[in-house]
Amino acid sequence: MARKLIYTGFFIVLGFLFLLNTNNYQPQNSQLFEGANNYYNEGEFELAIENYERIISNGEHSPEVYFNLANAYYKSNNIPSSIYYYEKALKLKPGDTDIINNLGFAQNMTIDEIAATPQVGFNRIYSNLVDTFSFDNWSKIAVAAIVVFVVLFLLYYFSANTNFKRATFIGSFVGIIVAMFSLFMAFQKQSIDDKFDEAIVFSKSIDIKSEPNSSSNNLFRLHEGTKVKIIDNLSGWSHIEIADGQKGWIPSETIKVL
Repeated sequence: MARKLIYTGFFIVLGFLFLLNTNNYQPQNSQLFEGANNYYNEGEFELAIENYERIISNGEHSPEVYFNLANAYYKSNNIPSSIYYYEKALKLKPGDTDIINNLGFAQNMTIDEIAATPQVGFNRIYSNLVDTFSFDNWSKIAVAAIVVFVVLFLLYYFSANTNFKRATFIGSFVGIIVAMFSLFMAFQKQSIDDKFDEAIVFSKSIDIKSEPNSSSNNLFRLHEGTKVKIIDNLSGWSHIEIADGQKGWIPSETIKVL
């Protein structure tokens, strides 16, 4: 009986994890993705961009599509668009080295050199931990851990073997702890992502104003490809903050929200 439950639990978890990682591209999007990749490999970057954007317009949002689209824009020398889509890919797949490296190459092509205010101590550790995974991936880990907990608890409940009961009890306890921790991280990630919108500057050059009107004082100047944090919006203007902490107002039409 216990052995049968073990096998059943194993296949339940295996099947569940398989479903979590199954590529959910629609057939049409799969064809577009393959076609876009072929165009990219042949150097037809504009056609590749067209196909990748059609996939996105069909409602498909994945780090692979965003990453490949960013690469195509980079090859087309459209730096702000490449940075925009690298950033979108990174939001869905935090910590991915390929995305981070290519984003760095694109950022090196921009004019603005802004030194970010560094995080120190616990804040840095906490921020890095939360950013380990996206909200979706933290949620998947939590759900998978709950499934493991349920399966192991059932094995514990029905088993008559003392050693096996001890092992499954410990395993189920670890599973519920991982589930609770992952849920907490998922909500923290969502809270951070929802607190402020981020955007990329798409204007070649734009003066940042002290107030939301064109006649106010110029504070500093930004160029295309720079990432900003949006604090507020007012009558066609966005109150922004850049990485070094400087703030000001920019016409909303000159930036594109991530």
